[in-house]
Amino acid sequence: MRSFDEIFHIAAERKGGADAVEATLSHPKSHDELAQITDDRWLAAMARGIFQAGFSWKVIENKWPGFEAAFAGFDPARVAFFHDEDLDRLLSDTGIVRNGKKIRAVMDNAGFVQELAAEHGSAAKFFAEWPDDDFVGLLALIKARGSHLGGTTGQYLFRSMGKDSFILSKDVVVRLIAEGVVDKTPTSKKALSAVQGAFNDWKAQSGRSMTEISRTLALSV
Repeated sequence: MRSFDEIFHIAAERKGGADAVEATLSHPKSHDELAQITDDRWLAAMARGIFQAGFSWKVIENKWPGFEAAFAGFDPARVAFFHDEDLDRLLSDTGIVRNGKKIRAVMDNAGFVQELAAEHGSAAKFFAEWPDDDFVGLLALIKARGSHLGGTTGQYLFRSMGKDSFILSKDVVVRLIAEGVVDKTPTSKKALSAVQGAFNDWKAQSGRSMTEISRTLALSV
């Protein structure tokens, strides 16, 4: 496995230099910034990720004001108590994408967010305090306890909210395979553990966040 500096050099050669690579890198929020995000925004981000999966992100973006109105501003306390009449209302609402399974997933995730708030004070506090060196553990948790939050949906969720994260995009996976970390798209617990270990090593070497490292890996392909 190459060092992070070596991979960064590959990315720089392919993308027009180190400054060009640096200009594309984003940085995660601090612990305090993450902890201050309100739970309605976490539920909204979950909903956006769910509806974007397998669909045009631009369409979801254009319809987003309609989603905010239809789901009561994503207030977890209200959405968790939506019932069959609300589901029928949403299925006939032309201001959103009318996918019954995804609508139901948002309703279920409102309960998930409420559970985290009851256990930890807020969902934001829970996510902020989860250790970065076990990101795969956090992904496993939201897949198990949430609804429709597995795979890259959960990864994009945390990236969009500013949690230090990696995204196993096609290009990132190609680089991980090239470095001998995995031999195919990682889905098993063992493979994901290997990915986490590689990111932890690169983070220790470079002092950079997983967010920066993930983007650099993608740019190196």
